[in-house]
Amino acid sequence: MKRMAVVLAAGQGKRMKSKLYKVLHPVCGKPMVGHVLETVKATGCERNIVVVGHGADAVKAYLGQNAEYVLQETQLGTGHAVKQAKELLGGEEGTTIVICGDTPLITPETLEGLMALHEGQKAAASILTAVMDQPAGYGRIIRGEDGGVLKIVEQKDCSPEEAAVKEINTGTYCFDNAKLFAALEQVTNNNNQQEYYLTDCIGILRAQGDIVLGYQAHDAAESIGVNDRLALSEVEGHMRQRINKTHMLNGVTIIDPASTYIGADVVIGADTILHPSTLLKGKTVIGEGCEIGPSSDIEDSEIRDGASVKHSVLSQATVGARASVGPFAYLRPGAVLGEEVKIGDFVEVKNATIGDGSKVSHLSYIGDASVGKNVNVGCGAITVNYDGYNKAKTTIEDDAFIGSNVNLIAPVTVGKGAFVVAGSTITRSVAENDLAVARVRQENKPGYADKIRARAKAKKEQS
Repeated sequence: MKRMAVVLAAGQGKRMKSKLYKVLHPVCGKPMVGHVLETVKATGCERNIVVVGHGADAVKAYLGQNAEYVLQETQLGTGHAVKQAKELLGGEEGTTIVICGDTPLITPETLEGLMALHEGQKAAASILTAVMDQPAGYGRIIRGEDGGVLKIVEQKDCSPEEAAVKEINTGTYCFDNAKLFAALEQVTNNNNQQEYYLTDCIGILRAQGDIVLGYQAHDAAESIGVNDRLALSEVEGHMRQRINKTHMLNGVTIIDPASTYIGADVVIGADTILHPSTLLKGKTVIGEGCEIGPSSDIEDSEIRDGASVKHSVLSQATVGARASVGPFAYLRPGAVLGEEVKIGDFVEVKNATIGDGSKVSHLSYIGDASVGKNVNVGCGAITVNYDGYNKAKTTIEDDAFIGSNVNLIAPVTVGKGAFVVAGSTITRSVAENDLAVARVRQENKPGYADKIRARAKAKKEQS
């Protein structure tokens, strides 16, 4: 049976009090609507329609060709929103999920359970429900003696008996596609809000004698819809716990899950250890047997097997196998470290490759550079890559030695096995195996320090 989805993402989200369109607010690093679209695709939906309204261009720019789009120019209710998809889906046969774009916690497993029940019982509609200890504010699910759903009653319309019901409507549904669009034609806006409610389809289908079912989610948290920053924070917490649990069950040690933040798209290999206050974001991939943190912030980077990163910040960087970074290092975009490289404290690397076995141990800047294998870069060495107008490249070949406090004025090349003496400022290339010295010869003036102090004292007394 063909499966389709309609994702409702047209609301403005005024309660978010944000310039950012509601469904684009991130949860664990990914916009909410991205989570929802991935979930429906995981259930095998072949056509995925996103209903856009406010912020339509921004949503389309983010989702791109991963979905089809219809525009709800005026927000006249959920039924009206789904009806906008009729031109695309009205002639299809199969099962259609209707889901809100601000419910990122719903899992593929839960949707699959809902759809399996719906399709197995040949229902016209099936509602994803949840049981809450405090259901105030939610529509209640009223079931018949046969277990089917008789109706959904909104909080304001509940009798005392109905208000006591703890099973609520999550706002996610499965429909027989043809019956959905037929029922939508019968929905009216004769209500206080003068809106067309999707929930009215349930009563219409039930009145026709069709089967309407309810599928109860195992975890009520999946039903949380985000309408303000408090709910966004709650959803973030649930998602983070879920992500951390998945990694731990897959063989990752997380010393303190409460202080460890892992993005939804991060990949981590077995036997890796994450220390407290570590943030892993974006498309970061971490290999097996790594040690990350404490207090490291890594985004869109690759850390290969056996590497370690401590107290450091990485963005769009690559760290080779068994390399070590930190403490207090900064790897900026384009930093590529080979195997067994050492990057020490207060070292910054940007748009540079550093070959296997090389070391940059302290207080250095390596930018727009190519560093070969087994190179030693001394404390305080700098590649001077910017003249105020243009960037230029520094090349350091294999087995070279760069002494402390060396300035390499790009463009310049230090040849294989060359030695640059500490304190030198190098403006011309150094040939293979040459030694380069570029500093003023030291001159000592006996007793001159006393003269300087006497002069300074006299000047102070005169003032």
